[in-house]
Amino acid sequence: MGNQLFQQARKFVSLAVQSEGDEQAIAKAKNALSSAYANSTRAEQAQLSEMQAELDQLQ
Repeated sequence: MGNQLFQQARKFVSLAVQSEGDEQAIAKAKNALSSAYANSTRAEQAQLSEMQAELDQLQ
């Protein structure tokens, strides 16, 4: 089944990237990343950090 919070974060980051920097989409993605980070393995945390970097580039 996997980590649902991680999967949601990945989904919201993807939507934010597709929205080309929509502020609301970025805010949702950041919230999802924050929620997922505390409940993830180290490997997932590394991927979440990469997703955060993607979001940072949108702003």
